[in-house]
Formats: sequence, C-alpha cells, structure tokens
Amino acid sequence: DPSDMARINMTDDADAIASKIRKAKTDPEALPSEAEGLEGRAEARNLVNIYAALADMTVDEVLRDVGGRQFSEFKPMLSELAVAKLSPISGEMARLMENPSEIDAILARGAERAREIATPIIDRTFEIVGMVR
Repeated sequence: DPSDMARINMTDDADAIASKIRKAKTDPEALPSEAEGLEGRAEARNLVNIYAALADMTVDEVLRDVGGRQFSEFKPMLSELAVAKLSPISGEMARLMENPSEIDAILARGAERAREIATPIIDRTFEIVGMVR
C-alpha cells in the first residue's frame, strides 16, 4: 500500500505506532467472541490478527478476552502491546542507521557465515554433476 498509514514500519517510534493504530479504520460493531464473527470485517480481522501475533495468542484466544468490547477499548490495548513489542526494534534501527559501519560489519559477518554453510554444499553439487571448480 502506498500509504505509510497502512503499515507499521521498523523505523516507526512509539508515537507513530500508537498514532497509526488509533487511526486504523474500524467498524461500529463490537468485537465478536469467535473468529467466525470476523467474516466480512477485514479491518477488525486485521487488528485482531496483529494483536494475536504480538501477544503470541490465537485469534480465538484474543476474541475470548476482548469479545463484546468496542474498538475504543481494544485499540488502546493493541497500541500498548504494539509499542511494547515494536518500539525496541525502531530504537535499534535508529541506532544502527546512525552507524553505517556497524551495519556493514553485520552484513560482512552474515556473508561469511553464509559462505561457510554454502561452500561444502556447492562443492558437493559440482562434484555430483561432474564439474570441477
């Protein structure tokens, strides 16, 4: 989606995360108590799925806890959880963006580790197909 409001970015700070959740489109109905009640309610399903993922719960578990509540109650719960889980990521992203040499070092370590894993596999593959490296 071209709209920045349609997603939470890894660089969003706590205020941006909370604002995006507050402004997320919802409907006037209360949250259902079972997942079947989310059918035809894409926005509600999206917010409940986000909550479930962040809380490491199933959608049914979330709905057992919040079923019957209005979005005016649920969005602050989701916002608090999202900020708690995601703002440390944005803090680390901001720290890394200020230090490109650290990003380069992390990428170099990852590339070296990938080479260590891949080299024997590639060598064996070349051997199997009769090619010499």
